[in-house]
Amino acid sequence: MNSINIKKFGLACGITGAISYVGCILLMATVGYKGTVSFFNSLLHGLDVSSVIRMDVPFWEAVIGIVEIFIISWLLGACIAAIYNVSLRSS
Repeated sequence: MNSINIKKFGLACGITGAISYVGCILLMATVGYKGTVSFFNSLLHGLDVSSVIRMDVPFWEAVIGIVEIFIISWLLGACIAAIYNVSLRSS
């Protein structure tokens, strides 16, 4: 079997995470507070997120969030690929 390229898989996961984060930013900017709460309440199976939604996020904080989610997603993707590759050798 073929192994997964760890760096490429990590990059794919990182970019996907960053795109999801930007999508969240766009959602919050376009639907407002009520729409954001409604969306995330339905996404999280009725969990009430109204007390943790903050609409006044500064631009610099959003940029830091994009970078952080990219790094975390990259690390998760790299770990998945590495664990998969190790499991190929042991089977």
